[in-house]
Amino acid sequence: MTDTTNPLYVKLLGETARIGWAELQPFFARGALLWVAAEVDLVAVALAVAEDDRASVAAWLGGGQLAKLEESRAEDLLEREPPLWAVVVAPWVLVQERGEEPEARH
Repeated sequence: MTDTTNPLYVKLLGETARIGWAELQPFFARGALLWVAAEVDLVAVALAVAEDDRASVAAWLGGGQLAKLEESRAEDLLEREPPLWAVVVAPWVLVQERGEEPEARH
């Protein structure tokens, strides 16, 4: 369970925003986009990346819930233009497809 009172979690939550694929394409071109599965808390993943929580990140990577965004998914996003949410944890931009507000995902 993520500690949603963690100051960094709160900061990342405040920096999470809805974004279109067009704005993310330059980050994809640089290989800086990480895809977060819809069933995972985007901000919790961002927190783990920011805090270098290797065990959590490895578990998500191993479970396919976190991955570098692949070309086939990028083409799909370009074609469909779904609602996306993103948060920056330099050098990465973590992105997730979903239509609801991130605050509703606790």
